[in-house]
Amino acid sequence: MAALDDPGLARVMWTHFEPVHAVTYFHPRARAAYEAVGLRGYWRGYFAGRAAPLGPVDAPAVTAAFFSFAPPMVARALPSVWRLVSPEEALRARLTGAVQALAEFTYELPEAHLVEAAELLEEAAGRVQTAGRVLGAVNAALPRGEYPLARLWQAATTLREHRGDGHVAALVTTGLEPDEVVAWRCRVDQSREFHQRARGWTDDEWAAAEERLVEKGWLHADRTPTEHGTATFRAAEEATDRAALGPWRALGAERTGRLRELLDPIASRCRTIIPAKAPIGLPAQRSVTPTG
Repeated sequence: MAALDDPGLARVMWTHFEPVHAVTYFHPRARAAYEAVGLRGYWRGYFAGRAAPLGPVDAPAVTAAFFSFAPPMVARALPSVWRLVSPEEALRARLTGAVQALAEFTYELPEAHLVEAAELLEEAAGRVQTAGRVLGAVNAALPRGEYPLARLWQAATTLREHRGDGHVAALVTTGLEPDEVVAWRCRVDQSREFHQRARGWTDDEWAAAEERLVEKGWLHADRTPTEHGTATFRAAEEATDRAALGPWRALGAERTGRLRELLDPIASRCRTIIPAKAPIGLPAQRSVTPTG
């Protein structure tokens, strides 16, 4: 059982809405929707779709907001993608692809189930505090979707980016640079082979990041995590969860519990296409029922 002031509740709810959002990265229909508007190649669609709510921004703003990517990797996509599509076209493509993907996973569920889930998740997303959370704010400001799956996906995306903004803020307090955070996680519970390529860091940059982690007391000389590093990162994760509790407090225990039940079958289906080593880092799902 988890009370509404338990940070663990925010993490559990994240494991329910993050897979809904993540279809935009991993489902073939999402990629096809980007390709249909001229965004060929995975990373063009990724950067154009995720950055589109910000408008036709250049690479520095996106590098800062997305946090974990090597600057040259972002610069290869931005601002050149805006010569292929406008942000408005990218937004339509990402929503089209996401809705088509979700339709494949939810066609067996009753319409009433999807409507109720969309309404509750949309209400939670409408309660996010956006001060200092740029990606959360620009997604919260997008027009409301016309159909339940569009509303469901956009609400999940607003909550996801809102939480991500808070996570970046918590990581900044650790004093680590983006490449150091990625390298640290790959010494703890993630795959360097996957994450280094997915975030664009060179071998030299990776080695330098690990050297600095040793100097900062996060890694031992043999590159195993120190107690200081483990404790400090855990504190940042807990801060992320605490900062993400607002929507669930506003929704209340009964309706948050109901939303978790409604999202369970949707999230479970969406998880089937998310690679085990994906950078989003979803943990194994566990059940927590909120109490008032």
